[in-house]
Amino acid sequence: MRLESSNPVTRPTRPPVKKKRPLTSLSSRPGNDAGISVGVKPKLLRALIVDDEPIARRVLREELELQTDIEIVGEADTGVRALEEIAALRPDLVFLDLQMPQMGGFEVIQQLHSGTHLPVVIVVTAYDKYAIRAFDEGAVDYLLKPVAQPRLIRALDRARQLVGNRVDAAENLARLQEIAGVPVSTRLLKIVGRAGDEYFLLSASEVLAFQADGEVVWIVTAKQRYLATQSLRKIQEKLESTSFRRVHRNALVNVDHVRKMAALSSNRWLITLNNNQEFVVSKRLARNVRQILSW
Repeated sequence: MRLESSNPVTRPTRPPVKKKRPLTSLSSRPGNDAGISVGVKPKLLRALIVDDEPIARRVLREELELQTDIEIVGEADTGVRALEEIAALRPDLVFLDLQMPQMGGFEVIQQLHSGTHLPVVIVVTAYDKYAIRAFDEGAVDYLLKPVAQPRLIRALDRARQLVGNRVDAAENLARLQEIAGVPVSTRLLKIVGRAGDEYFLLSASEVLAFQADGEVVWIVTAKQRYLATQSLRKIQEKLESTSFRRVHRNALVNVDHVRKMAALSSNRWLITLNNNQEFVVSKRLARNVRQILSW
């Protein structure tokens, strides 16, 4: 007969088995939108409001404050003050009223000189005139008072794209300067040129020539050269009916800056510009120069 011990037999205990939790992706975690990394916030766009009417500034401010990626950095009630604030605050967006005493919005636009900072301008106006139709064709965006929120959202969507592309922002401002309150027949064409990291708005009258070097197009002025932001063909189309003439497949010159011409042959000419730069006019295009000079 086997005697059993009074003490119970102790058996080794196994650690409890932990249940595996299903992996949770970033997009399935609460509080995160699909495809957006944790902690990533949209880039804030810094906006300046320019209007001589306090109520109009307040209404626009309240609408903009509903947008999570817009930071209002300041306000201005005159054109002069607007230029000072733009230089000091360097905003991404400028909401600019057209009708202001002493210096209106169009005059402010004309004073926005080229350089390292070119803000995106959204025009705000109470008047639906020819300029508004031009804006609506794509030259620049605008808001008609009283500002409707759906229209504001559309303008902001377009502005966000321009802010992210400095070339487009410069072209946008150039187009706005072209139609800054003057009839189509007397518009001063603006050309965007690049020097290093800076974009410059050049008047067509100060450009002596455009010269292509492969895929690169140079803008030649009396002082220096700039890189063009468009092809030579597009530049020629833009300057149609002006004093610019194609003299070679790689060159477009402003005949107002031609100092002298010398015949190389019966159908070929050597053109010298005011900066002493020379261009040979091809036989096929020689008549373009003679026509503009009434030869």
